[in-house]
Amino acid sequence: MHNLRVHTNSVSTGTPGADGVFYSQRAGGPHYRWWRDETGLGRWRFTRLHPDEWNPKILSPFHQEDIPAALQARLAEHYMW
Repeated sequence: MHNLRVHTNSVSTGTPGADGVFYSQRAGGPHYRWWRDETGLGRWRFTRLHPDEWNPKILSPFHQEDIPAALQARLAEHYMW
């Protein structure tokens, strides 16, 4: 997806995204936090972050080819506009 940046927490296990939380931003727009809702249908949920919540110093860039397929589909749906 064009101009989409995805980040993840740098977790102690050394495996990015191991906690299942990702962050996205497209073309200078708002930042979103994504997580898998295990209590419902297992869909990826999101919330828009307040600028004060965005701290890129504790996040690592995540390559699009490493994003889980279900999250890739949800991101495409979300950013289709």
